[in-house]
Amino acid sequence: MTLLRRVALVVILAGSLVVGLWAQVFPRSFYDDFPGAGRVWVAVDGPFNEHLVRDVGGLNLGLAFVAGFALVTGSVLVARAAGGAALLFGGPHLLYHSLHLDPFDTTDVVGLLVALTAAALAGLLALAAPAPVVEPAHPEGRTGVGPSVA
Repeated sequence: MTLLRRVALVVILAGSLVVGLWAQVFPRSFYDDFPGAGRVWVAVDGPFNEHLVRDVGGLNLGLAFVAGFALVTGSVLVARAAGGAALLFGGPHLLYHSLHLDPFDTTDVVGLLVALTAAALAGLLALAAPAPVVEPAHPEGRTGVGPSVA
């Protein structure tokens, strides 16, 4: 697996794990306080709904699991699945927030768009980064056993 794909998977894993655990374990705090540091990105967009916040948490934990599984196993196929899932979530998420920036000040707009763009880009890279080139053990299909017959 390429370094680029591994970095993309780490971005997916880290972001999804933070969001997933926070929303699943502390849904009200996630709603009121995400992303932290005195900023508020969720509460400005509608009333609290514990069910939906916990669903967001669970889905992010699922995505984190697949990204982590890809990293542990080194499977390019699983990495692509994680990347595709992250892109299917992250692309529309980025589009929605790009079209609904009114509740945010400039600092939040920049932070939100940078974070969501990085998440979507990580999904794209995990999905589409080229696979590592594997050199054949024996050029031209030769086994290396016995003389070559032409």
